[in-house]
Amino acid sequence: MFAQDSTLISLLLAVGLAAVHLFANRLLFLDTIPRSRWLSIAGGASVAYVFIHIFPELSSGQTVIEQANHPLVGFLEHHVYLLALLGFAVFYGLERIAKESRQQNREAGGGDTTTREVFWLHIASFAIYNLLIGYLLLHREEPGLHSLVFFFLAMALHFVVNDYGLREHHKKIYRHIGRWILAAAVLLGWGIGRATEVDEAAIALFFAFLAGGVILNVLKEELPEERDSRFWAFALGAGVYTALLLGL
Repeated sequence: MFAQDSTLISLLLAVGLAAVHLFANRLLFLDTIPRSRWLSIAGGASVAYVFIHIFPELSSGQTVIEQANHPLVGFLEHHVYLLALLGFAVFYGLERIAKESRQQNREAGGGDTTTREVFWLHIASFAIYNLLIGYLLLHREEPGLHSLVFFFLAMALHFVVNDYGLREHHKKIYRHIGRWILAAAVLLGWGIGRATEVDEAAIALFFAFLAGGVILNVLKEELPEERDSRFWAFALGAGVYTALLLGL
């Protein structure tokens, strides 16, 4: 039964993820200092998904990659975790660029926001990120409704955290343009997944890159001292989602 309905369910969940970007700005209780406990809970849950679900899958994915005779992934034969590191490094670099752009704008009297060039770089990068997530709604290493729902919930919580950070960096232009592009990217990724299918080795690499990106995008919001984050809320989110993933 699920096999017959999986396409429709995944489409509805893709719409749900797109809606997070469109309506997260209405969650005014998130815009507080100290950092909203709900953002910390969401961050903890999405990181738990990476460590409890994605990283163990990468171990089995490594075997698939080693057995694959694929020209594009052959150079990663023994290095699936390099993709996780790459995802981490890419989004770390994007965060540094955005912060430096805001600082330069403040010093020049242009306001606490990024330049247009940095905005488009950020949005293009996160659009590819969201496109990948939309694609993985249809093609995951572990099939089934249980896996799909947990992936959706983790990514929905992760999108709340991402949306908060992007609104803080880019202000009005993100609300007027950026969030619509990111919402559309999820649906486009789902559409590409519906039309095409790659092999298991490529799926493992996609998940590896996603894992690194999730970890950085959560920790960059939790660790800075000025965030005044709530460790107990982060730990609660991680603990509860871990328990759910382990079936406790």
